[in-house]
Amino acid sequence: MAAEAETRKLIAEMGGATGLVWRKKAKGSTPYWRPPVWYMPDGIKPEHVNLSNLVDDPAALVAKCRSLQADALAWRAGIRGHVGAFDGTLGQIIQKYLTDPDSTFFALRPGSRHPYEFYADKLIYELGELRLDEVTGVDLKRWHDRWSAGGEKLAASKMMRAVLDAAISFAIMSSRPGSAELRAATELRSILKTANRKIPNPKRRESTVTADDVVLLRRAAHDGGRPSMALAYALVFETTLRLWDVLGQWWPHDAPLVSDVIAPVVRARKVPHKWFGLRWEDIDADLVLRYMPSKTSAKTGLAVTFPLARAPMVMEELAHWPIERRTGPVIVYEGTGLPYSGNYFGEFWRKDREAVGLPSTVWARDLRASGITEGRAAGVSTDDAAKVAGHASTKTTSAIYDRAALEASERFADARAKRRAER
Repeated sequence: MAAEAETRKLIAEMGGATGLVWRKKAKGSTPYWRPPVWYMPDGIKPEHVNLSNLVDDPAALVAKCRSLQADALAWRAGIRGHVGAFDGTLGQIIQKYLTDPDSTFFALRPGSRHPYEFYADKLIYELGELRLDEVTGVDLKRWHDRWSAGGEKLAASKMMRAVLDAAISFAIMSSRPGSAELRAATELRSILKTANRKIPNPKRRESTVTADDVVLLRRAAHDGGRPSMALAYALVFETTLRLWDVLGQWWPHDAPLVSDVIAPVVRARKVPHKWFGLRWEDIDADLVLRYMPSKTSAKTGLAVTFPLARAPMVMEELAHWPIERRTGPVIVYEGTGLPYSGNYFGEFWRKDREAVGLPSTVWARDLRASGITEGRAAGVSTDDAAKVAGHASTKTTSAIYDRAALEASERFADARAKRRAER
């Protein structure tokens, strides 16, 4: 409350902010910009604008309210015909990318939308008032220095630049030929593309775990009463499936596709969510796993095929799963009977990782890369490893792909098992 009072005092000292109102919440109050009663662009009165992300920055809060009020006054004066009219700013094209029903944003997996929204909001806050024709490649370099904290957080800068590029690309795709929006967005994308070549990206991850490490991780999961996580570790390491495919992903209930696994509304999820991921039904009677990863389903359409009978760790874990329990999602959290959320799995992973003494730089998703690394070290060909991992390294017909993948998986699994035995 003291911080809120100080914010209000500073705003008053700056001359106030027209349209700023405070709504009482359970913990303090939330600032909103309230549109004027006469402001009805497109014939519909807009909703209040939530400004909670600026609550700790009085100057930015005042600036945002004044900008919104200026838009309303410009509309009233006839300078802008409607809210969707192109005003030349980065903020508008980023907002368009997030809200237009035809935007490529809605083609992202639900799990990817959250970080895109997070970084898009940061971009709107930082750069929203800039006009497209004011931005130079030097600006991008300066932004990179700030976003990466002087080179310490290259991944954050790369994500900010990726979201900015996605918004500009959609602006180009959705603009009318010859329009000011198309010309400005096209020129800016060319400038930023050139500047991007001079900006460093994060180094490729090099953290790996050994087969012995995975044995210890599985043991730690069992000691913690979580055999499901032990099975997840084995599946990712042996089959090299992506972690998010083995665990599955929770999508908003209104997302496309149908699922019979529904999570009820809880505090963390304000709407029902449905789950998609690896199911026992994806494993046949001969223990051959056939699964189309979410990443390839919308791109190459390549499925992964793997003989689990030749994956020693998976077979050891399957001994804990009687046939009658093999239905629905493969990995289910014992505490809820539902597939894991990312937060729960991440917390338990940290416990298991610390229990076996692995450094914090090792992530659960490194299990996949570690499995591929072990296979390559055992003499597996690059072509076989690519097939097992679901990488489209060569073009083959759908008629022979499944057979080729199964044979590659058998050689891949046999070579790894042989190397372990020799050691």
